[in-house]
Amino acid sequence: MIRIKSLLLSACLTLAPAPAAMAQTVIGSGVVPAAASNSAERAIGFAATAPADAALVVVMTDATLPPLDGVTLSVADRQAIAAGIAAAGFDGKAGSTLSLRGIGAFPRILLVGAGATPSSLALAEAGGKAAQELKSEAHPVAIAGAYGDASAADVAYGFALGQYRFDRYKTVDKKTPATGAVTFVGAGPAAETAFASRWKPLVDGVRLSRDLANEPANIIYPESFVARVREAFAGTAGVGIEVLDEAAMRKLGMGTLVGVGQGSPRGSRLLAVRYRGAGAPAAPIAFVGKGITFDSGGISLKPGNGMWNMKGDMSGAASVVGAALSLAKSRAPVHVVAVAALAENMPDGNAQRPGDITRTMSGKTIEMLNADAEGRLVLADANEYVAATYKPRAIVNIATLTGSIVGALDDQYAGLFARDEKLADALLAAGAASGEELWRMPLHKNYAEKLKSDIADIRNIAPGQGPGASLGAHVIGFFVDEATPWAHLDIAGVNQADKATPLVPKGMTGFGVRLLDQLARGGE
Repeated sequence: MIRIKSLLLSACLTLAPAPAAMAQTVIGSGVVPAAASNSAERAIGFAATAPADAALVVVMTDATLPPLDGVTLSVADRQAIAAGIAAAGFDGKAGSTLSLRGIGAFPRILLVGAGATPSSLALAEAGGKAAQELKSEAHPVAIAGAYGDASAADVAYGFALGQYRFDRYKTVDKKTPATGAVTFVGAGPAAETAFASRWKPLVDGVRLSRDLANEPANIIYPESFVARVREAFAGTAGVGIEVLDEAAMRKLGMGTLVGVGQGSPRGSRLLAVRYRGAGAPAAPIAFVGKGITFDSGGISLKPGNGMWNMKGDMSGAASVVGAALSLAKSRAPVHVVAVAALAENMPDGNAQRPGDITRTMSGKTIEMLNADAEGRLVLADANEYVAATYKPRAIVNIATLTGSIVGALDDQYAGLFARDEKLADALLAAGAASGEELWRMPLHKNYAEKLKSDIADIRNIAPGQGPGASLGAHVIGFFVDEATPWAHLDIAGVNQADKATPLVPKGMTGFGVRLLDQLARGGE
């Protein structure tokens, strides 16, 4: 593989349009390294009656046991459950649980609270809570409650998200979960249809994002990321996949994306997945994700403590392709293009140096003061490419960009930066509806002063102290035309969970898939 010696070579390239054939050419074998599968998840089904020998889950909205059509409970069984509820003070509030044993023929009865008049999200969280509580349950599971078909599909969606695990590399003391099916009792065919057409595709998208981000960097790197995505989308209607390798990107003058990866023997890639559903508008919305498959910091080397976590620095890219997979598999009437800016940031003798000048596809220049502020560099070229090639009606960036956002928002919210109020409002609403919440952060005009360079158009950091997350967002926005609605999501605090919550097991969260799916659907 021919590799450039300096990003300055890119400045000499003619910025001609890419030949049509270039977009369909992938350099390399595209072979994904072999890996075992994760433990099997419980199959999800719907039936009129509960199967024999199943543990029973009841979704509760208060302290009163609902009728539970399709579940065989004697008067004595109901009295025993009511006594257990009274003794424990269980009230059906969201997130509450009560486990009972020795009642009737059921090996276990688990009551899960969803709260009074629960929303779709609250029902999903009840399902996820059940999945978390039943991780080691040996029996098949029956779930019932005071819900209609739509609500049953919501609970099933939550259960499917909550039971995810990533254990494919464990060979010793592996806790293999029970794989008996989970059956939703008393739900009609409409529930099964709703789950299969709307919620299962979304679960598949989240699973793809989590799998990609959980994989170690010796398994997922730019080329294998592309191969995994191709495999995930195989046979999906309405989808086109475009891949640019380093040679193609150099021809386009994409010096910042190529430059970040030039210290690694694993070449950079730009991946674009386009999906257009029936009746969708001509102009797509673009989701553009940071895809640093491992971030050592480059020449600006990170401390060794915790560097292993940098395998997840491609979570933004993983989530944009996960959202596209959900939308495509559900045949949503939307038009999206998901772009992954993929590179490995390593510090060999060919790596870019602090103080280098890099040039983007449009010819703009960046004084690169810190090689560990690389996410904004790869997104600069990716944003310019998607704008020139796909003419999107809006661009949303998503990236594990800064530690500063973690200090500001911890793991409760992702940071939202936006120049367009309508887009900002839509993102906030999508976050609230999906459960992946955002907090609006400032983009003050004075930040531009801090990023001025004496020798280039902009610097990639501001020396000294400053609002790091806002400054990083400003650098990214510098490469998006002011006329294009644009927003940036900094997910550095929410891309990984240290402990499980109902919809998010411990590990990489897949944050952004549910949010972007909801945004694309326009608040459906």
